[in-house]
Amino acid sequence: MIGKHKQNLSIIDNELKIEGFISSTGKLIIKGEVTGTIKGDVVIIAEDGCVDSSAMQVSRITIGGSFKGEITASKELIILATGTCSGKVQCRDIIIEKGGILNAEVSCKTFNKMPSNKESKIFNSTPKLKKVK
Repeated sequence: MIGKHKQNLSIIDNELKIEGFISSTGKLIIKGEVTGTIKGDVVIIAEDGCVDSSAMQVSRITIGGSFKGEITASKELIILATGTCSGKVQCRDIIIEKGGILNAEVSCKTFNKMPSNKESKIFNSTPKLKKVK
């Protein structure tokens, strides 16, 4: 395995219910029920998965099932057509497929440097309308 990077994969399967703190590296797939705090790289909540978390800190999250609580995603949040998300969300990028449900306080933040006032152009003019006779 020269030159290949091994990524961890963890699965919380359908019949599994977990309460407490979860810390994972790599990819975590949740098909069961989780109540508690989650810290990880990539989290995927499958269509059957259900998460109730007072504090989730991840790099990326994909929601195909149900999420309730607070998420901080440093990169992206994706809500699939089968997914529901409620609570409080802070992320850099957000993608919601048609049919996906987001019912949350959302704060999307970019980490890019904003241009200074001298570099940005401000447009305060209103478009001129033509009169139709």
